[in-house]
Amino acid sequence: MSSTSPGRRTDLTLHQLRIFWAVAHGSTLTAAAKQLGITQPSLSQQLARMEQSVGTPLFHRRSSAMELTEAGTFLLPRAEQVLRAMQEVDDGLIPFSLGQRVTIHVAGITSVLRVLLPPALRALQASMPEVDLDIHESAPADILELLYSRRVHIGLLAENSVAEAGVGFAQVPLFRDPHVLAVPEGLDLSEVRDPQRDLTPDSFALLNRSIQFAFGTQHTKRVQAWFERLLPQSRVVAQCRSFEVATELVRAGTGVCLVPALATVHGAATLDGVKLYRINAAPRRLVALVPSQYQRIEPYSGLLAALEDAGRGAAMPPIEPVPPFLDHTASARF
Repeated sequence: MSSTSPGRRTDLTLHQLRIFWAVAHGSTLTAAAKQLGITQPSLSQQLARMEQSVGTPLFHRRSSAMELTEAGTFLLPRAEQVLRAMQEVDDGLIPFSLGQRVTIHVAGITSVLRVLLPPALRALQASMPEVDLDIHESAPADILELLYSRRVHIGLLAENSVAEAGVGFAQVPLFRDPHVLAVPEGLDLSEVRDPQRDLTPDSFALLNRSIQFAFGTQHTKRVQAWFERLLPQSRVVAQCRSFEVATELVRAGTGVCLVPALATVHGAATLDGVKLYRINAAPRRLVALVPSQYQRIEPYSGLLAALEDAGRGAAMPPIEPVPPFLDHTASARF
C-alpha cells in the first residue's frame, strides 16, 4: 500500500475569492477595501485569514503595492473563472424571476444620464414594467471601479475617458458626440480670421478667458493642449469638474470652454445664452461598458437596446460652422 498522505484540502469561499480578486486588481489595500465596502483593517484581517487557510502567502507586501506571489498568480485566473461563472448563474436566473421586481444598477456620466437614459428607461418600462434602475452619477474612474467591483451592471461613459476602459468589458456604441467651443451668446466668431484684429478688445479678452477641467482624465490634458495651440494667449479663469458647470459659467459671460455638445442639452432644449461652434476634432464616442454576458440576458439586453435607440434618436443642439481662425489642421489633433 502507498504511504502517501492525502493532500491538504483548501475550503475557499466565494467571499474570500472576491477579497482576493479585489486586492489583486486594486492599486492599494485602501482602494480594494473601498470596492468591497469594508474598512482597510477588516480587509487586511480577512486576507490574512485566507492566506492562513490556503497555507501560503498570496501577495508580497511592498511599500507601494501588493504583488502576487507565485501561488497568487496561479490562483487569480481560476478565481476569476469561478466568480465569472457564479455571476453568470445569478444573471441567468433573472429571466425566470421576471414578473418580480428586478433592479439594474447603472453608473454613468451626467450628460448620458440626463439625455440618453430617460427615453431609454421610458422604452424599457413599456416592455418590462417590473424592472427599475438604481442610478449612480459618477466620474469615469469611479464608474470603472463600480464595474470592476460588480456594484453596477452597466457603465455609461466616453470610450477614451479612461485609458483602460475596455479591459474586461464589452463596449456597446451609443452616440458620437461632437466637441464644440461654447461661448457667450453675444460673442460672434463666424467671420473671425484673426481674433486680435477682428474682435473688439472686450470680445478678444472674453475669448481668451478659458474654463477648463480638473477631473484628472486624458480629456483634461487634450483640452489644455488645444487651448495652448489654438488660443495661445488664453488664461484659465476657472477649473470645473463637470461640463454642465462649465457651460453655466459660459452662459454667465465669464469665459469660453471646449465641451461635448451633448453636455449643453438640458432635457429637450439647448442651454440658452450659449452659442456653440464646431471645431475640427474627432467626436467623443459614448459607450455602454458591460460584462459580455449582459448583452444576451434580459433585462440588461433590453436596456442596452433602448439606450442604442435613444442614441440614434438624440437631437443635437444648433452648432455653428467652424470659425475661420480655427479651421485648420492643428485642431484635428485634439
